[in-house]
Amino acid sequence: MALVVLIAPLVAFAVPPQPENSQSLQEVEALTAEQLVDAVLTRNPGLKGLAVAAEAANYRIAPAGALDDPILTYAGAPETVGGPRGFQERVELSQTVPWPGKLGLREDVARARAEGEEQSLADRRLALMAAAKGLFAEWAYIHRTLQIKHAHRDLLVELRRVAETQYAAGRARQQDVLQAEVEAARIDTDIVTHQRRKREVQAMINGLLNRSPQSPLPPPAPLPVPSEPPDLQALQEAALEEHPELRRIQARIAEARARHGLAEKDYFPDFKLSAGYNTLWDDTDKRWMVGLSINLPFDLSGKRSATRNAAEADVMRHQWQLTDREAQLLAQLEQGRAQVQETRDIVAIHRQRLLPLAEESLNAAVADYRAGQGSFLTVIDAERQQLRTEDNLARAHADYLRALAALERAAGRPLDSERPIPANQAPADAAGQPDERE
Repeated sequence: MALVVLIAPLVAFAVPPQPENSQSLQEVEALTAEQLVDAVLTRNPGLKGLAVAAEAANYRIAPAGALDDPILTYAGAPETVGGPRGFQERVELSQTVPWPGKLGLREDVARARAEGEEQSLADRRLALMAAAKGLFAEWAYIHRTLQIKHAHRDLLVELRRVAETQYAAGRARQQDVLQAEVEAARIDTDIVTHQRRKREVQAMINGLLNRSPQSPLPPPAPLPVPSEPPDLQALQEAALEEHPELRRIQARIAEARARHGLAEKDYFPDFKLSAGYNTLWDDTDKRWMVGLSINLPFDLSGKRSATRNAAEADVMRHQWQLTDREAQLLAQLEQGRAQVQETRDIVAIHRQRLLPLAEESLNAAVADYRAGQGSFLTVIDAERQQLRTEDNLARAHADYLRALAALERAAGRPLDSERPIPANQAPADAAGQPDERE
């Protein structure tokens, strides 16, 4: 349910599903997280909408710093038609010129707004990448746990044969055969539940891809081997420097400061230059005219002071937002890195210690039961323990990928980018031995 709550706002960007125009996913034999991320970033309509919005904001920069259009005025005196001097008329061309610096500040406002739109696009890309990787982790877990369930279903069929053989030889009870049937039915119930969950995850992935919920998806490739996360200080420095959410707030601060500068400039007048020709004058020397007009920026109503104070308050508001978001990101990085380390260690413990022990325990229980020295209940308990261990390993491996995606989201960029964040020296695992790499 938490995964659904996380993904729902992202899927809400989707428009009605479009016909599949790319065969790339259908041609993939085993889907990787990177392939899914690339497909989502290519096909997601919400991301395309933000890209167009950023493009539109960049187009508005030049007009914001341009002068207003010149005004051409023409007027005539109708009563002079047919008079001794002919039709009298007036022509005037005027141009408004703002106080020096206003045009540059208007352009700064538009540029900062465009920067904010671009950072919103980058932040949405990060969110979609994290969502896609989280769904891929669940897609991989569902496939893996179904493999485990089917393998144990086959194992229980074999254990049932063993119980029947022992019962026929008089060395076991009929209850052993029935117990094997009960365990097989329990696993069948789990398989049905996981099949339903598989369809749910498939629908959510297709929602991000802007496809029909029933569109087929390739099976997942194996999940990456857990590794040591980057150094916390390096993560924090990278996030504070380039996280798009912080840069979007910084763009808002720049926009608010430019608006504050415009409010300061409003205390100074704008100019209107004009030149015209007026035939209403009898004297030809008076017909050509040039002029200069200015507005009188009196602040009798206090509107200019209010505008300036509001802009100053906006600057402070965005600065406090930036400080608050920086603190939150630093805390998220601390928490996210700890979760990555935890899941990495859990995977190592299950793979190196718990899983081999569970397999040995099951083999020993089956061997004892075949020899007539053990109970079938011990065999079933060992089978349950191995099933839980394998499933917990699959779940921990998927949790590692989800935690890594969340850490990347907080860091502001993928950790496997062209400029990787340096990592600490990998410590010994929780078992006290160096971590084995597959």
